[in-house]
Amino acid sequence: MSTDGLIVVDKPGGMTSHDVVARIRRLAKTRRVGHGGTLDPMATGVLVIGVGRATRLLTYVIGAGKSYTGTIRLGQATVTDDAEGDVIATAPAGHLTDDAIRSALTALSGEVDQVPSAVSAIKIDGQRAYKRVRDGESVELPARRVTISRLEVLAIRRTEPDVVDVDVDVTCSSGTYIRAIARDAGLALDVGGHLTALRRTAVGGFTLGEAATLDELEQRAPDVVNLPLDAAADRFFPRREATPEEARVLAHGGPLDPVGLTGPYAVFGPAGGLIAIVSERDGRARAEIVLAPA
Repeated sequence: MSTDGLIVVDKPGGMTSHDVVARIRRLAKTRRVGHGGTLDPMATGVLVIGVGRATRLLTYVIGAGKSYTGTIRLGQATVTDDAEGDVIATAPAGHLTDDAIRSALTALSGEVDQVPSAVSAIKIDGQRAYKRVRDGESVELPARRVTISRLEVLAIRRTEPDVVDVDVDVTCSSGTYIRAIARDAGLALDVGGHLTALRRTAVGGFTLGEAATLDELEQRAPDVVNLPLDAAADRFFPRREATPEEARVLAHGGPLDPVGLTGPYAVFGPAGGLIAIVSERDGRARAEIVLAPA
């Protein structure tokens, strides 16, 4: 059975995130596997997988900032806001100037209220929005505040009549839909828009440079974890060293004295092992999750 830890996977296109989890369960020979943030089947790139006790770190991974490269097609709108859905509207986009395209995208960056794509995994009354859409319902999701800290135009291509393809590089907060950026750019320019390609290049500090393909993981199974639990926590969180007495108290769920670290942070015992993820509040340092082996 695999070590507890994280795997940075380069997800291929055509698979759901759950498909990748199922493959890792087989390779790692354990059921205790989860992922840190869904990627659409069309999308490729960084998918952080947790194995064993490290699945409990995934809630923090999901909330981390993310980076993407993608291609927006202007001139066509689809029901899903990406290339997997049927085209529902077209308008010639060849007349758009590069400046107009850049200006529309600049207006979508910063701290914005973004309406998620109707075909998304967001739940409405306990049911995924995409299922409601597929069942023929009209779905309207409320806007949510997201931060798009970087939205850079890499290239503007005019290789087909009436459409313009725009390659972008995006860094954004968790919960941002790149499909919605494509949709909203098309709406702003009155031509419609959708996403034709998407590749996630980073989740927090985890990048494509350390990602393994499923074929590579298959070759080294069941030794698929490339970032053991202690190393993963050390990478992702500020670090605090505990004394033997502090380690004993914390391992049993007790609080520690605060040290003024902005939390959450990882507390390690005298022998170097991870004990807990801790945050400071009300004058005490309290465990959010205890990870020391029982």
